[in-house]
Amino acid sequence: MAISKDLYPSQEDLVYEEEILRNPFSLKLWWRYLIAKAESPFKKRFIIYERALKALPGSYKLWYAYLRERLDIVRNLPVTHLQYDSLNNTFERALVTMHKMPRIWVMYLQTLTVQRLITRTRRNFDRALCALPVTQHDRIWEPYLVFVSQDGIPIETSLRVYRRYLMYDPSHIEEFIEFLVKSERWQESAERLASVLNDDKFYSIKGKTKHKLWMELCELLVHHANVISGLNVDAIIRGGIRKFTDEVGMLWTSLADYYIRKNLLEKARDIYEEGMMKVVTVRDFSVIFDVYSRFEESTVAKRMEMMSSSDEEDDNEENGVEDDDEDVRLNFNLSVKELQRKILNGFWLNDDNDVDLRLARLEELMNRRPALANSVLLRQNPHNVEQWHRRVRIFEGNAAKQILTYTEAVRTVDPMKAVGKPHTLWVAFAKLYEDHKDLVNTRVIFDKAVQVNYKNVDHLASVWCEWAELELRHKNFKGALELMRRATAVPTVEVRRRVAADGNEPVQMKLHRSLRLWSFYVDLEESLGTLESTRAVYEKILDLRIATPQIILNYAFLLEENKYFEDAFKVYERGVKIFKYPHVKDIWVTYLTKFVKRYGKTKLERARELFEHAVSMAPSDAVRTLYLQYAKLEEDYGLAKRAMKVYEEATKKVPEGQKLEMYEIYISRAAEIFGVPRTREIYEQAIESGLPHKDVKIMCIKFAELERSLGEIDRARALYKYASQFADPRSDPEFWNKWHEFEVQHGNEDTYREMLRIKRSVSASYSQTHFILPENMMQKDKMVDVDEAKDELKKAGLQDDEMAALERQLLNTTSTNTEAMKDGGRRVGFVSAGVISQSGENAGKPVTGNGEDIELPDESDDESDGEDQVEIAQKEVPAAVFGGLARKRDGDGEEDGEDGAAEKLGALERMKRRKLVQ
Repeated sequence: MAISKDLYPSQEDLVYEEEILRNPFSLKLWWRYLIAKAESPFKKRFIIYERALKALPGSYKLWYAYLRERLDIVRNLPVTHLQYDSLNNTFERALVTMHKMPRIWVMYLQTLTVQRLITRTRRNFDRALCALPVTQHDRIWEPYLVFVSQDGIPIETSLRVYRRYLMYDPSHIEEFIEFLVKSERWQESAERLASVLNDDKFYSIKGKTKHKLWMELCELLVHHANVISGLNVDAIIRGGIRKFTDEVGMLWTSLADYYIRKNLLEKARDIYEEGMMKVVTVRDFSVIFDVYSRFEESTVAKRMEMMSSSDEEDDNEENGVEDDDEDVRLNFNLSVKELQRKILNGFWLNDDNDVDLRLARLEELMNRRPALANSVLLRQNPHNVEQWHRRVRIFEGNAAKQILTYTEAVRTVDPMKAVGKPHTLWVAFAKLYEDHKDLVNTRVIFDKAVQVNYKNVDHLASVWCEWAELELRHKNFKGALELMRRATAVPTVEVRRRVAADGNEPVQMKLHRSLRLWSFYVDLEESLGTLESTRAVYEKILDLRIATPQIILNYAFLLEENKYFEDAFKVYERGVKIFKYPHVKDIWVTYLTKFVKRYGKTKLERARELFEHAVSMAPSDAVRTLYLQYAKLEEDYGLAKRAMKVYEEATKKVPEGQKLEMYEIYISRAAEIFGVPRTREIYEQAIESGLPHKDVKIMCIKFAELERSLGEIDRARALYKYASQFADPRSDPEFWNKWHEFEVQHGNEDTYREMLRIKRSVSASYSQTHFILPENMMQKDKMVDVDEAKDELKKAGLQDDEMAALERQLLNTTSTNTEAMKDGGRRVGFVSAGVISQSGENAGKPVTGNGEDIELPDESDDESDGEDQVEIAQKEVPAAVFGGLARKRDGDGEEDGEDGAAEKLGALERMKRRKLVQ
């Protein structure tokens, strides 16, 4: 065959050809030649590759590049093209020398897989595994498994390949199991999965847990129950139930589903019943019950469908058969099944019409649901008393089941572990017999109940009380009293010694100290017994030291009803000695009330001693009632002066929150007994007693109203001034409105201005702004007035202590100007509440003026003196400005030896005068 001229070397190729001729075994020269001819047609490059490989048949680089180019050529061609045969021959020639190169094998095997040459591909995979070392087999097995997993590969071939692969790497058994499931080889997949679960050393490379693998096995066994054999499915699923407690419900339903698929319906019902009786969670019970109910419904529906179809067949046979007298046993054309159906037709053992039975079974299942759910809760905690009561209510109307339930409950519940009150089970059990008029068994139940070792004494006492109430309901009063005597009997010394030897003291040994039992016993004695027997029971309660304040009161009331007054008072005395506050309060109040009501003024001194003792023992929060009773006693039967003394003492002993109310009572009683003027001392005492500021303000307002009603206007105004320090104008406008009304009605211009000035001062004192006097205020004008600086400080909200310190600083800087201030000039910005004399001997001193007369300054005086110096009357600083200092001004008269008029001056004015004297 002639070779095309295009395939011959060209002029440019001569350089490479000459080099190759000189050294044909140089890979570098051949590779340079191929790179130079990269743009040439493949046929020309094909000749160069073949020449190079003939010279260098062991070059992996040349073979790999050659095969890659040939693969690119056939990539878009159909697998039946002749180029694929040429490519396969090339791979075979390459493998003669490249049989140890896994990459060449992988390329060849992938090419064969694409060509769908199954047998050739399988054989070449086996050749590759034989040729390559075992360390490189994983590179071959991966495409090998992909090949055998394709559609169209015989299943036996795939299974054999997978089994060989597991011999190489057993850890990939999960892939084999998935392949078996995909291939519907259920038997082998179940066996392999079971072997995996039995291997404790197995580790899932896909991250599956034992639980998930177990669920997959159960699903496999259940869904293909008729195919899989040789495995004990029942034991496998029951093992999962014991091991995986969070999927119990699903596993029970899976086991029942397995028997349903095996057509063992009765066995499936047994499994459902067993599952409902063994699960311990409501969730698992709900799962099983729902599946069970659907199963019964499906069986009923299927049976009804079968019955309708069989009826249609019978109708067709009746229409088609004319002679029914023919003996079917002689008809040899009938099958065995048809022969059995015709012979057994109408026989009751062969009756398939059991729809009613199935419906009744379904209805019974639905009716059992509450009891079954309650059983689940009781399996969680068999000592739950409330659940036992609910179970009894489920069987309402069925006395036999209720009795069985109570019997099981009292046997199961341990009183020491019980949740709830276990004695209620015994009581309800006894009442069940009582409701059915069986008193003999009722008493038997109670007799057993009182012998149970309960955790709490009150439980045992409740049983005794219920037993006694039973006897009372049936008019057996003597029996009830005898029961109480039995219950409250003190254990003998021999019994105590025996119990102490055992080391476990039952509650029966503590029953004789049960207050509930004794209270019930006392009520019975009061209703059915005599006075002496009742008193004996009360005395036993007191001797046992289990009495309560209510027991003391009841005992005393009993004695009072029977005219034993002194004995009742002795009981009260014992009660106040036994108990302490706050429990004894009711006893004291009742005792004192009864004593005063009984004896009145005949035993006044004894009553006083009782009251004194009561108030001395009582805490401050409980003393108010006793003091009021004490004062009422003195008002009714004693001396009014002693009553006032009692009220005064009460105001000191009651807590802070009750002092205001106590003072109001004190004042009202004093006004009623001694008259209104007597209350002034009480008001003053209340104001100075240390009441809270809001209470002091209230007392001042009431005191001021009293003084105004008595015509003492100046005293009322002074009270308003004193109370103003406790009333913030922004939060307490009511006080300032009252003072405003007072000044409008009884004041003048000066007093009204004084009120406004005090209001501004108080408002500034309550302000939260902090203001510091500027330095230039001290240096700018050395002649600044002290009062002006003081007013500025007050407006800034500085407190009295800070103001006093700054006043002293100002006094030192203005010592040269004090004489000019002494000459009677009016201080700018200050308005006095009083009238200051401007001439004569009393110049500079306050004088008393008519409060209703408003004096205005004379304009002619201002005009005549305005050119030289303005002389304005000097006023005293109101006492309210200095707060508590005003109350002490009477005691400061000895400081400078001033007369009475000088004592009325403010603190600042006195400081100025002392400076002038020096």
